Amino acid sequence: MTKLIVICGATATGKSGLALELAKELNAVILSADSRQVYREFDIGTAKPTVFEQNVVPHYLINICDPTDTMTVADYQQQAEDLIVSFPVPLLVGGTGLYIKSVTQGMKIPKVMPNYMLRSHLESLGQVQLYAMLQQVDTLGSAKIHPNDSVRTLRALEVYYITGRPISEQQGENPPAYPILQIGLDCDRVNLTDRIAQRTKKMLADGLVAEVEYLCEKYGKNLPLLNTLGYQEIKQYLSGEITLKQAEELIVLHTRQFAKRQRTWFRAYPEIQWFDAENSDLFHLVCQKIEEFLK
Repeated sequence: MTKLIVICGATATGKSGLALELAKELNAVILSADSRQVYREFDIGTAKPTVFEQNVVPHYLINICDPTDTMTVADYQQQAEDLIVSFPVPLLVGGTGLYIKSVTQGMKIPKVMPNYMLRSHLESLGQVQLYAMLQQVDTLGSAKIHPNDSVRTLRALEVYYITGRPISEQQGENPPAYPILQIGLDCDRVNLTDRIAQRTKKMLADGLVAEVEYLCEKYGKNLPLLNTLGYQEIKQYLSGEITLKQAEELIVLHTRQFAKRQRTWFRAYPEIQWFDAENSDLFHLVCQKIEEFLK
């Protein structure tokens, strides 16, 4: 029977490096759980595994979608579940909490593609009216969404108007039958900030500016992915709004804020077993936990 090992946690905690060593030790494959690494050509800014790393250990669920397409959580879940049962002990690695939750808890997700014309029309009405509309068509679902959460409100209305059924009726969970070990990496804020700053410098040294410049020329500056962390700040630099140093500082700041949200998300799940990313004996401690899990 398949047994799944999850390596999760905030950005820059060393998940990819640990997973690479574990995969070599276990002769396992790595399945990415990163909502941006699924897109081709977005490499440096997403900290995608290098070609060398991909040759050392097979990686899946990266480079599977064009930047102009949309990878929904339902799409990701289906592909991940199909792959997981194909291997004895795959490693699911990343910081996209919703991707990981969709797999580990077997979330039932309405398979509704984004309808941008409908979204544009709804967004023009404003969040207050949208939430009031949601309360009318899906009382149960609206109770689980904060009145200021425009993203979830919009999605719930989108699902309702496309399918004719409230999103709350189409959701639920069906956990997988295979055993799952969830390992979380964390470190104190000072060390995490240092890690983020070092990684940002490396991305810039590796050619992040050239990558953003190329992507802007190929896909246009309005491509949604180019408004995400790391790319948006470099876009501002390329347009002359800020200096490269300011762009670097903003990337670090915004990454810290993102990491804080990730930590809050993952800490809500008691099944995750936490390890200090700064522990010099981290690899051996995690190996011991995995050995117990596999017995």
